[in-house]
Amino acid sequence: MTLTQEGTAANTDVRPPSHPGVFRVERRPGAFNSELLSSKAFKEGEVIARLEGLTKGPKAYSSVQCGTGEDDHVELNSDLLYMNHSCEPNVIVDVSSGNQGEWHVRASKSIGEGESLCFFYPSTEWRMEQAFDCRCGTKSCLGVIRGAFYVSREELSKRGFVNKHIQTLVTTRDSGKNDGWWSKLGLVNVREGCYTMVTILCVVLVMGNVIS
Repeated sequence: MTLTQEGTAANTDVRPPSHPGVFRVERRPGAFNSELLSSKAFKEGEVIARLEGLTKGPKAYSSVQCGTGEDDHVELNSDLLYMNHSCEPNVIVDVSSGNQGEWHVRASKSIGEGESLCFFYPSTEWRMEQAFDCRCGTKSCLGVIRGAFYVSREELSKRGFVNKHIQTLVTTRDSGKNDGWWSKLGLVNVREGCYTMVTILCVVLVMGNVIS
């Protein structure tokens, strides 16, 4: 996912609305300026739309990650594609259920008619196809959005909801059982250096006790 899902071609998209009366696309000139607006008010926790008509595909700027695997991505194939990112979202994209028929988008807070529908991209995305500078302007803005891989557990928890596959990947990352994230960040040598320093310190302490 990227800042907004339309790319540069969306402004010429003349497809009929996918969810008339629920939300609508507000198209504006230029890339990354369009948004998805609510056509009605929603209460906190209310389901806005079921995720239907999905198709599996490779990771792309327009896809949503739905599992821990590199190939676990789907295309929304609806106007939901135009949901923008916010670090303080009003929408949740929930793909945690083992039953795909239960996947849905719901309100994470009360939403008024005409409000922009935004979700927290790292709640679904581990490493995004395209990183971007966030323009949400909220107090808790993360600045650059690249996916949950680059966000601490503490920061993720502040958003109130992340999908189960992201929780699983975060647990693996933070457990130290997987060298992959050290490698991706180029920190393998740093890690090994820390281990070496700890070992030397322990030896020094032991020798000091023996001598004394």
